[in-house]
Amino acid sequence: MSEEQTPVEPAAEPATSKPSDTINFDDFLKVKLRVGKVISAENHPNADKLLLLQVDLGDEQRQICAGLKGHYEAADLVGKNLILVANLAPRKMRGLESQGMLLAASTADHEQVIVLTTDADIAPGSNVG
Repeated sequence: MSEEQTPVEPAAEPATSKPSDTINFDDFLKVKLRVGKVISAENHPNADKLLLLQVDLGDEQRQICAGLKGHYEAADLVGKNLILVANLAPRKMRGLESQGMLLAASTADHEQVIVLTTDADIAPGSNVG
């Protein structure tokens, strides 16, 4: 067999990329990330690990249930600008409706959880992305 006739092996996919780990750009555009300013925070009355946040999104206020108890004191979140998924369908969490989800980073063992915030003051409701 000459060089021209040598069968070409298909390129292997990179080990770091799995189809289940990726989304296309159009899917990403469906997620609406916005800045929300925490106007009040308290312990969820029916849950040991949830905090109940009232968040200003500029044109509306929303209630968010977040699994931050044990990582944050409720009062420490008041006044922070958090990054929220604003178009997530509401859902009941331990009897109360959560109208969005905040973004946070955590270690693999969830020992450390850090909410994602803005590094400068920006108007509530500002788009992220």
